[in-house]
Amino acid sequence: MTRGFENDLLSGKRALITGGGTGLGKAIGRRYLELGADLIICGRRLEVLDATAREFAEAFGRRIDVRQCDIRSADAVEAMMDSVCAAAPLDILVNNAAGNFLAQSHRLSSRAVDAVLNTCLHGSAYCTIAAGRRWIEARRPGVVLSILTLSALHGAAFTLPSAMAKAGIDAMTKSLAVEWGPRGIRLVAVAPGNFPTEGANARLTPTGGAGQVDAGVPLRRDGTHDELADLCAFLASDLAGYITGETVVIDGGKRWLAGARAGVSAMLDWTDDDWVRQRATMPGAKGK
Repeated sequence: MTRGFENDLLSGKRALITGGGTGLGKAIGRRYLELGADLIICGRRLEVLDATAREFAEAFGRRIDVRQCDIRSADAVEAMMDSVCAAAPLDILVNNAAGNFLAQSHRLSSRAVDAVLNTCLHGSAYCTIAAGRRWIEARRPGVVLSILTLSALHGAAFTLPSAMAKAGIDAMTKSLAVEWGPRGIRLVAVAPGNFPTEGANARLTPTGGAGQVDAGVPLRRDGTHDELADLCAFLASDLAGYITGETVVIDGGKRWLAGARAGVSAMLDWTDDDWVRQRATMPGAKGK
């Protein structure tokens, strides 16, 4: 299924997607395969990566390269990049791995802040610099595509570490687009609005559930994973060869209607008991 693209749009391209075993990363990987790319997925949970690789192999009749890697470790990232590039040149890096949760910022522990920053910001920086160094040394072009959030552009109450981390990746995208542009390396980013995934629904909605359309979205619906994956395919392709340093918003108009208060207005008036109930809905909670 090409959905408007030629089915060889990414033919000859080799793409690495962090957090590629589930959610949006998995959807992007599937689309890249449909359009002819060779795919590498990495993440911390090998069993999840292997399951996704088997699913894709059965669907496309092609081998999917799997790398178990904790991108919070710079040494682990370097080892992964050595292994990936020893097998064949890399063309596309997708910084998708992330972590986030709802919390009152004044109650955040240092460990909670680091848990998000280490994956979202540090991990993305490690992967980007590692890929860029190898492209520059080999005199090869490349594309870095980073998945942000709307909070990167206007901040967000109750998800402070994620907003900080994603804003940093937006700055990285703009900075390196200038620095690495003469080397033929492009950096782009996507800021999605509401694209429900099982993990995000549990962590980031007040009820911990799905099926609730945000009234702050002018188009009155959530986005589909196919829509996001199509945008990521276009931006990583040669069709977008003159686009760099840009963060593209795909949110059904939510940012322009509601701005930084979108989705959190009611939470501004929550009581401590409301926050206790919210924490109880999170994965791994024990009713504390």
